Amino acid sequence: MTLPLMPKATAVWLIEKTALTFTQIADFCGMHPLEVQAIADGEVAQGIVGYDPVANVQTTLANIRQCEADPHARLKLIVNTLPMPKRLKGSRYTPVAKRNDRPDAIAFLLRNFPQLSEAQVGKLLGTTKDTIQKVRERTHWNSANIKPRDPVILGLCSQTDLNAAVSQANERLEREGRTVPVPPPPEADEAA
Repeated sequence: MTLPLMPKATAVWLIEKTALTFTQIADFCGMHPLEVQAIADGEVAQGIVGYDPVANVQTTLANIRQCEADPHARLKLIVNTLPMPKRLKGSRYTPVAKRNDRPDAIAFLLRNFPQLSEAQVGKLLGTTKDTIQKVRERTHWNSANIKPRDPVILGLCSQTDLNAAVSQANERLEREGRTVPVPPPPEADEAA
């Protein structure tokens, strides 16, 4: 089922600006009629600014007027035919709380996937080549506390992105005629 963009804000606008029934609004916004009634009573969604579905081309004013006249009629969502923008691959914003985990993730990638280039590691984790070099040479300011930890578990990159980078690096090594390194066994993680 396709829902309008920002369903609660859309419901707020429809409650405030139209004479639609709670059931009609609930069907259009993908909510339960009691939830719509709670919004109308001010128990839910306080402070949410209404989102105009007509101005944002999600329905038409004519459709709203038709549904106001007939309580059994349902609002029709206008489906957007524009393609969704694709997320660009590569580095992205890393929250401040996770930035201290980056050196651990760099150490993990350097140890377990030595075939990755510095550019690939930088792109995966959103870090600089300088930081990667400092972790590799153990000249990072926090070297004593760096423990290799999986960047996927830390939430710094997705498993899909990591797998794609590793397979790309392996293909590059095969083209160059070099052997693909085998990652260390899991026991080495516990001994380190």
